[in-house]
Amino acid sequence: MILPTAVIASLIFCAVYPPARWGLWIAIPLVLLGIWDFLQRSHSLLRNFPVTGHIRWIMESLRPYLRSYIVESDLDGRPYNIDERGLVYARAKGDLDDHPMGTELDVYSSEYKWLTHSIAPNEAADEHPRVKVGGPQCSMPYDASVLNISAMSFGSLGAKAIEALNLGAKQGGFYHDTGEGGLSKYHRKHGGDLTWEIGSGYFGCHDGKGHFDEAMFRDTAQRDQVRMVEIKLSQGAKPGHGGVLPGAKVTAEIAEARGVEQGQDCVSPAAHSAFSTPIEMLEWAARLRDLSGGKPVGIKLCVGQPHEVMAVMKAMLETGILLDYIVVDGAEGGTGAAPVELSNRVGYPLREGLIIVRNALVGSGLKGRIRLAASGKVHSGAGLAANAALGADWCNAARAFMFSLGCVQSMRCHTGMCPTGVATQDPTRQRGLVVEDKAERVARFQKQTVKALHTIVTAMGLQHPCEIRPHHLHERISDMRSNPIDKIYDFLGEGELLARTSSDSYAAMWSQAQAESFRARAAT
Repeated sequence: MILPTAVIASLIFCAVYPPARWGLWIAIPLVLLGIWDFLQRSHSLLRNFPVTGHIRWIMESLRPYLRSYIVESDLDGRPYNIDERGLVYARAKGDLDDHPMGTELDVYSSEYKWLTHSIAPNEAADEHPRVKVGGPQCSMPYDASVLNISAMSFGSLGAKAIEALNLGAKQGGFYHDTGEGGLSKYHRKHGGDLTWEIGSGYFGCHDGKGHFDEAMFRDTAQRDQVRMVEIKLSQGAKPGHGGVLPGAKVTAEIAEARGVEQGQDCVSPAAHSAFSTPIEMLEWAARLRDLSGGKPVGIKLCVGQPHEVMAVMKAMLETGILLDYIVVDGAEGGTGAAPVELSNRVGYPLREGLIIVRNALVGSGLKGRIRLAASGKVHSGAGLAANAALGADWCNAARAFMFSLGCVQSMRCHTGMCPTGVATQDPTRQRGLVVEDKAERVARFQKQTVKALHTIVTAMGLQHPCEIRPHHLHERISDMRSNPIDKIYDFLGEGELLARTSSDSYAAMWSQAQAESFRARAAT
């Protein structure tokens, strides 16, 4: 009670000494706050330390910003450090992105990895590498860039952010994944190439009761702007988890995009209702391909139980129905809100998940007909090259493109209070985002990052990123030892799973898998 006593004393002083009466404007509110703190029952700290106890909450709210802008070094910070964000900002704005005085990375750290260059660089390497997506059962293949915009729904991002991303994709000649929240009018406005993601809620193609509607899907999927269809099985930020968008956040525009009632809870179940087994999933994918007019259809997943990946391979071999592509989402991915336990402790990180799916495709003899993509914390040409070494044909990025829009990693995505107008539906906050300006930055960032990849491919003496192999990527095991990545992880050869010549761990995964179920086969 020292502070309230001092405040009361100051009131008396102000009354006795007229020139100090302006202090009443400060003292009276503090006295009232102190009385409230003393009487309230929710916070023991404030009951014991009225007024001054608020300093704790003030410092707690300021801590992330003070740490980010004052305390952290350029190489600290999560999920993206200052150097990583700075690289995206520089490339998006067209600023100088070179670095003086050599690397700041500890090249003898166990986290360090590098790509091997050649004595004979190839100056004729492809400057604009593309990837043809669409297997033998696809009549309308798509020529994709090696870097595209990953899934981010309208609802998670605001209307202007969606517009800027799509306009940037059109200007730069790469695709924009809609996310599972439906194909909104903002996705369609500028005509950029789209991959339409279909999640378990079937937003934009459901019958009003949460079940898939073929007619609605056909009408949208056959739009010229929709170039591919992606079945979302899981995502890295919250694998195996559905979600609910509370009715209070379901605006008229979100309701229109998702095909739901305004003000009603918008539910994404944890599992799909259109299929429950690997074979049923492939049959549904084939149906989507037919309904779309023959466009590429693939799946996106964060790898959880490896035998389930093997089950999909067995189902393709048994039925003859092939997916056109598979996108592997790493557990380190994520742009919106997710339960912290799922973000931190569930799902394979991108590297391990990508290697498992690559080995499943190669080991079952399917890699030549099915494309493989990687999504998860990709922001640089080196990241694109490293994923190519692990088997990826192309990469998708989400947060990096958010940075190109002006995102400052304030970590407010889930509150609707995004200060840059990217991850919010608040029109007053979105006002700061100028679509035409940010679209140019989106396109410029993608172009400069692909250019950086081209520089690496040239230095490696290769023609196309698809030629990068596991032995080109080295990683430290300790400060005294390093190995090529294929000496650290198993990389299967063509058909090894079918020939039963794979390692014991992959042989076990294969034996557990069955085309008729995602459940593991009982051990015999």
